[in-house]
Amino acid sequence: MATIIENRKGRRIIRVSTDDIISLVREYQICACSCSTYSEIRRKLNNKDIYIPEDV
Repeated sequence: MATIIENRKGRRIIRVSTDDIISLVREYQICACSCSTYSEIRRKLNNKDIYIPEDV
């Protein structure tokens, strides 16, 4: 689960777990395997919503 941490200056930091990172990489690999160029991968990822669950 991702944890949002507020700091004193109002900026937010998102701490992600190992499972979150593996999930993001898996999503990237699924998208990238069907592409042949970097720009095509970027275009597909820009059109894709990827969510990380928040720890409340």
